[in-house]
Amino acid sequence: MEYVRSLKSLFVISHHRLPLRYSLPRCCSNLANTSVRSKERRTTADKFKTRLSSGPSFQEFVKAVSVKRTSHGEYSDQHGYLSEDLDMGNSRKVYFETYGCQMNVNDTEIAWSILQRRGYQRTFDLNEADVVLLVTCSVREKAEQTIWNRLQQLTAMKKKRLKTHTPMKIGILGCMAERLKTELLEQEKLVDVIAGPDAYRDLPRLLTLADGGHQVSNVLLSLEETYADIMPVHHAPQGYSAFVSIMRGCDNMCSYCIVPFTRGRERSRPVRSILEEIRVLSDQGVKEVTLLGQNVNSYRDTSEQQFGGSDLTKLSRGFKTVYRTKQGGLRFSDLLDAVSRIDPDMRIRFTSPHPKDFPDEVLHLIAERGNICKQIHLPAQSGSSQVLKAMRRGYTKEAYLGLVENVKRIIQGVSLSSDFISGFCGETEEDHQQTLSLIREVGYNVGFLFAYSMRKKTHAFHRLPDDVPAEVKQRRLVECISVFREEAARVNAALVGSTQLVLVEGESKRSAKDLCGRTDGNMKVIFPKEDVAVHTSESNTGPINAGDYVLVKILSSNSQSLRGRALSHSSLRDTVAHCEPSSRHQVDEHVASDTSMIETCH
Repeated sequence: MEYVRSLKSLFVISHHRLPLRYSLPRCCSNLANTSVRSKERRTTADKFKTRLSSGPSFQEFVKAVSVKRTSHGEYSDQHGYLSEDLDMGNSRKVYFETYGCQMNVNDTEIAWSILQRRGYQRTFDLNEADVVLLVTCSVREKAEQTIWNRLQQLTAMKKKRLKTHTPMKIGILGCMAERLKTELLEQEKLVDVIAGPDAYRDLPRLLTLADGGHQVSNVLLSLEETYADIMPVHHAPQGYSAFVSIMRGCDNMCSYCIVPFTRGRERSRPVRSILEEIRVLSDQGVKEVTLLGQNVNSYRDTSEQQFGGSDLTKLSRGFKTVYRTKQGGLRFSDLLDAVSRIDPDMRIRFTSPHPKDFPDEVLHLIAERGNICKQIHLPAQSGSSQVLKAMRRGYTKEAYLGLVENVKRIIQGVSLSSDFISGFCGETEEDHQQTLSLIREVGYNVGFLFAYSMRKKTHAFHRLPDDVPAEVKQRRLVECISVFREEAARVNAALVGSTQLVLVEGESKRSAKDLCGRTDGNMKVIFPKEDVAVHTSESNTGPINAGDYVLVKILSSNSQSLRGRALSHSSLRDTVAHCEPSSRHQVDEHVASDTSMIETCH
């Protein structure tokens, strides 16, 4: 409140403008009166200038939005016009709800890291929360509608608490914050704080201002912000896996996609920062790391002079971009190489990639390194070259199938996943049939399928008619999911009788008597909870815990999971050294409908 009072004392200056407005010279024959008024006007103006010069300078306010390096090379998020204790959390409890893609999971960890440093506490009980922050997604209309409904519930809860507790503050973070600032603040008045994907450093200040009864927002996008200096507070299940953000934003400008407008242009986090975080995770015993980015395999680190150069970025054969070819910098293959060397017993995954960014050197590296998972996400979006052109994807169906063939040739036993949109602008029944044909031809293991929903700001919103009826979109979506499941069931059946290395996640959701884990190909495996051999060559047995690697004999399968029986404890490096490729490389299936909470963006 001291800060609020200081602002009032500053802005009271504006009241001195009132006499100036009435001191303009008037047509009058009384020259003496005119002279007196002129002198009064000069006196008032002088007083105004004196008070204005004694207040904070423009530079003081600029400090509020500038992120500066300290003498130690770290970033500072201090605000020059706030005393250091004003934006402290004072042990207030924060409750997070996360929606959308895996990047939002990582954003939650970054936001919590920032608030934790300022003295906030985290709660997983909504009833205890002083601050509720929703990390949101705008990729699809249904995702946004879910948030609107949740805001109505939270607002009702907030009104009830006003009578007995400290007022609860509600905040919107992420993509929806940037896209719907006006509606959230001015029209609906459901939230106190809005922070876009590049404004999480500003959260302590925004929450402080909200405590004064103000609605506040910061949705400015950045060309540089990667949160490279902030160590996220990871809350992975049992601590066995973690997401690590390596780049933000997207330059692809696909005609259906809102991401470039809500998360801004591509910028990559420095290699040294990424490696440092993964080393810390390895020391903590994390067994699986997923590298994250809106277009993760377009990674390009130009943070240091020696990373420069004239080498042009290599694309998959037959693919092109809407932007000029980039040059110089450390590429995704360089990063993947360095990350895979940190811990041979740590699995490395990455999402969400774009199929244009899979040159042969990336594929060969995946094939060679035992701890880089042999599972690749290749978002197709459609099987029709005509629709792909309207989507501005930069490839044809034939080029995409050529990439699939190349991937399967280089990475033996690879498992493939994909994204598809049903009912995009202008999609005909023939286009839809081509998509079904592509699904059958490739044989994916994981599918994220959605009916198209028009998003404002996108190229499609301005240039293309949303002319496929809703009922047709839904019917085509159901057909795509059905074909996906048929193919997945066929592919998974080929794994029956094989032995798979499984990273254990914990108890199965359906039965406390079973455990659940995932294969290299990200396939869910369910098996009985029982003691097994500590090592394949030993007779001693021991319990299986979350985070353990175990060898599991696959006994049955369906379109979404495998079932088996654990044989023994193992390790990633031992399995890589002794298993045949056919038993190391698996396939997986998971079909997500439009009700998914965690999904991919590309």
